[in-house]
Amino acid sequence: MNEIISKINELSQKYSDYTAENLSKLVKIKSVSLQEKDVQLELKRQMEEAGFDEVRIDGLGNVIGRIGNGSRILAIDGHMDTVDVGNIDNWDFDPFSGEIKDGFVHGRGTVDQEGGPAAAVTSGRILKELGFDKDLTVYVVGSVIEEDCDGLCWKYLIEEEKLKPDFVISTEPTNLNIYRGHRGRMEIVVKFKGISCHGSAPERGKNAIYMAAKAALEIEKLNERIQSDDFLGKGTVTISEIKSGSPSLCAVADYAQFHLDRRLTWGETKESAVAEIEAIVKEFDAKVEVLYYEETAYTGLKYGMEKYYPTWKIEENNPAVVAGVQAFEALFNKKPIIDKWTFSTNGIATNGIHKIPTIGFGPGNEVLAHAPNEKVPVSDLVAASAFYAAYAYLI
Repeated sequence: MNEIISKINELSQKYSDYTAENLSKLVKIKSVSLQEKDVQLELKRQMEEAGFDEVRIDGLGNVIGRIGNGSRILAIDGHMDTVDVGNIDNWDFDPFSGEIKDGFVHGRGTVDQEGGPAAAVTSGRILKELGFDKDLTVYVVGSVIEEDCDGLCWKYLIEEEKLKPDFVISTEPTNLNIYRGHRGRMEIVVKFKGISCHGSAPERGKNAIYMAAKAALEIEKLNERIQSDDFLGKGTVTISEIKSGSPSLCAVADYAQFHLDRRLTWGETKESAVAEIEAIVKEFDAKVEVLYYEETAYTGLKYGMEKYYPTWKIEENNPAVVAGVQAFEALFNKKPIIDKWTFSTNGIATNGIHKIPTIGFGPGNEVLAHAPNEKVPVSDLVAASAFYAAYAYLI
């Protein structure tokens, strides 16, 4: 095994420029959610060039590259859609330049999160060059629509494509640490129904904005008392949007609603989170709804799921984590940091819904996710490509 680990390290370094250049090509293609077609075709081309045994695009638009025909399945996932660039004045360089400079690849998506799939393509090339013949099938998946709806892609892969791995690595950015979970989340809308009347005599009506305002203050208090978990931390709730309506600006508002971003820690469920909000608004004419996502993918397929993304974590002694630690120590001669993401990932589907052991290991620092001046160290790409290959041998 030592000889293989040494060869993996050697090849990941040898293909350093190859990995960086592949990522640069991906970054140059704008690929916000639902508009990933061109970047997916480029990723497919890269997998084919790397010598994958099979490469295809499924009905939702995920790129699936396969190596081997073993009875057990390892999936290495990275989403190819990105958020938009925001205020271009906040960027010091072209977000779509893909420039490789000063040891970094620059641009939108380098960290969140096309760097992971680019490194995984190189891992596939390394495995093929080493003649990988373990009883394991490795799938590298460039997934879609994650930024709009975490886990939707893997709901489709598992439930429609019937691709259910035994283990999953998420290549979301971890700063080269090993992650084993994160808080869940859900999107809730609360709608308040009032009665309009002329604004000159507001006592005749029932102001929906006042109801929403009173409830909002109670939700602020709720955030302070939500439970915590020793590993995942505290759950949270915040109002991210508020809307209202009335017959005119000279009338009492007969409608108001707000949108809640609810982060769920261990032990919290959709039902418990909804019940907390219902208790707050019970004195009002209000309705609490968990939102549903349904959109048309670039392939033309309409698909959706409820916007409830379950909390998940696995223990440090889980074989998926143990194999990650072994791979890290063998490659880098030091112990890894084992931690968690602050944000949500496709792990909500692989582990949160389908209970597949999932770990995270990805290039780049998550603080640059969705931020201007996004860039990833080439050295991180090299380390990640080595890690994914070594993990396939050790799991």
